[in-house]
Amino acid sequence: MALDALTIRDATATDAAAIAAIYNQGIADRIATLETEERTPEERVQWLAARGPRHPVLVAERDGTVAGWGSLNQFNSRKAYDFVADFSVYVEREWRGKGVGSALLRALTARAKQLGYHKMVLSAFPWNTTGMALYQKYGFRTVGIYKEQGLLDGKWVGTKPEDIRVEFGGLTAGKQRGKAS
Repeated sequence: MALDALTIRDATATDAAAIAAIYNQGIADRIATLETEERTPEERVQWLAARGPRHPVLVAERDGTVAGWGSLNQFNSRKAYDFVADFSVYVEREWRGKGVGSALLRALTARAKQLGYHKMVLSAFPWNTTGMALYQKYGFRTVGIYKEQGLLDGKWVGTKPEDIRVEFGGLTAGKQRGKAS
C-alpha cells in the first residue's frame, strides 16, 4: 500500500460512514480515545455539519477508500483560547504504520497555519506508542501528565498532554490585544 497515491482532502458527508468506522476502531482498540460509545454514520453526518470553518475534518484517501481522518477541534469555548486547536488523528487498522498519520498531521498543521492558530494540543494515552512517536517526530512535547483523567473499562487511566507552538502570521499576544509587544 504505497502512499504515492494518497490524497488529503476536506471531509464531506459522504465520508461519514468511513469516519465512523475508523473512529469505532479507535474506540474498540482503547489506544486513542476515552470515548466508549461507538458512533454511527448518521451521528458523524451531524457532527460534520455542525463544524465551522475553523474546525475542519480532513480525510486521507487512496483509490476512493478513506484510510484515516484528522480534525482541528475547539480546545476551549473561552475567547482567550481561540488560537489553540485541539486535534485528532485516526488511522484505519490496515493503514497504521504506513505514513497515513504523518500525512494527516502535516496537513492539519498546514491548515492550522492557514487558520491562524498559535498552538495545537492533544491529550494522548502513554501506551499509544505509535501515536506518541508520531507527535514527537513532528515536534510535539509532553507537557505533563493528567493522572486518572478518565474511567475506561472500570479503571482510572491517565493521559499525557502534548503541545506544539505553531506561531503563524507573526502575531504576538500583545499585538492581538492592540498593544506593542
